[in-house]
Amino acid sequence: MGSVGSQRLKESSVAGTPDRTVVTSFGFEGLQLEARAAAAEAAREQSLRARGILTSMDSEEEPVPDDRYHAIYFAMLLAGVGFLLPYNSFITDVDYLHHKYPGTSIVFDMSLTYILVALAAVLLNNVLVERLNLHTRITTGYLLALGPLLFISVCDVWLQLFAHDQAYAINLAAVGTVAFGCTVQQSSFYGYTGMLPKRYTQGVMTGESTAGVMISLSRILTKLLLPDERASTLIFFLVSVGLELLCFLLHLLVRRSRFVLYYTTRPRDSRGCQAGYRVHHDVAAGDIHFEHQAPAVAHSDSLDSPAHEVGCCPLTLSTPPALLLHRYVVARVIWADMLSIAVTYFITLCLFPGLESEIRHCVLGEWLPILVMAVFNLSDFVGKILAALPVDWRGTHLLACSCLRVVFIPLFILCVYPSGTPALRHPAWPCIFSLLMGISNGYFGSVPMILAAGKVSPKQRELAGNTMTVSYMSGLTLGSAVAYCTYSLTQDAHSSCLRTANGSISAGP
Repeated sequence: MGSVGSQRLKESSVAGTPDRTVVTSFGFEGLQLEARAAAAEAAREQSLRARGILTSMDSEEEPVPDDRYHAIYFAMLLAGVGFLLPYNSFITDVDYLHHKYPGTSIVFDMSLTYILVALAAVLLNNVLVERLNLHTRITTGYLLALGPLLFISVCDVWLQLFAHDQAYAINLAAVGTVAFGCTVQQSSFYGYTGMLPKRYTQGVMTGESTAGVMISLSRILTKLLLPDERASTLIFFLVSVGLELLCFLLHLLVRRSRFVLYYTTRPRDSRGCQAGYRVHHDVAAGDIHFEHQAPAVAHSDSLDSPAHEVGCCPLTLSTPPALLLHRYVVARVIWADMLSIAVTYFITLCLFPGLESEIRHCVLGEWLPILVMAVFNLSDFVGKILAALPVDWRGTHLLACSCLRVVFIPLFILCVYPSGTPALRHPAWPCIFSLLMGISNGYFGSVPMILAAGKVSPKQRELAGNTMTVSYMSGLTLGSAVAYCTYSLTQDAHSSCLRTANGSISAGP
């Protein structure tokens, strides 16, 4: 009888297991483990309440916090500004660079350095997403962006401590450092905002376009108000440092706000922890969960990263096969969005800024590429705002629309080829094409990033954001590589205007 009763007790313990394929306790040992787990859970909830952080049960009872005065949205928009502001600061003062480094390809070298380092940085950040604290990565990115800006402002522009060749190399090194910091910051922020409502991801991407507009206006104003080129450039860089510092301070304030904590703590508190490892792979839903079920009281550091459970060990197993499996399942769900954003930025980088900056007109001269690029920046900003419209896109339809943008490549080529007498020589053509390309780039470059976060579970949104950034950077890199092929089409564009002018002079009386 005793053995039969013991056997029934064991069977009932197994039947009560959440997953019959995973046995976590037997007999009276199971009762003891459950008691310990319950005590640990109570201690964990008490610790969270002491820190003012809601558990999942509390969050269901409490109303959703409001974004009063849209302050969180504004902070996320400035976060997007902070991604691209340092790099735009280096390449927007093109007049100063051409004056200081005449006859060199300084702007092209900066662009190439930025893209290569940024690709390496986003791959590294994607590897370390489960190992390093989210806010540690963001803070490090801000510091790596602020440091080079301040260093170049003081030591190179103001004090001019370096020789010509040294300054050239130091500027490239500064751009590389900025690229690493800003890309880690950008990739982490997309995972961060992926846990918030969709409009905040759109706000971040709108901020990226805002950075170009703000820096362009800053350069125009400093150049108009200060005739001295060195002084205007110094003030220009210091304004950029101030804006970047403002973005950093707002991040430090917002990360502890009740609104952000409500959304970033829910994914971690959604299920309790028991003893042992459990791996759930739902192929139909494209979802995967890695849970460590050893009860533990939460530590303060675990609250800072959505890649970590509160009261649990890291969400994903630390073994490489498990990490690869996690990424595979996430990519399997958002593959169409990954391809959409990669194709969008690939087509854009094939033409901008390379080919667009080489478009010439014998009357407008250098003003035409400036106008064309300005039209692109403004229309890209409009496109990112339009991405906030509630349109229910299917992934395949989004990918098809992104691929249709390939028509811009032959259209822009016709604006520069044949060299000297292009088929579409009127300056209105490149402006119209740039307007359409900018709007479509802003829209189809933002919508996939916004939708991808909603297709995975809350726990996987940071990883989904990082995965989308890998696709984004891959498109940028491939587009920049293909852009080399377009330079040969514009080699004689400027000289043809000179030949035409000389021919008109010689033909005159």
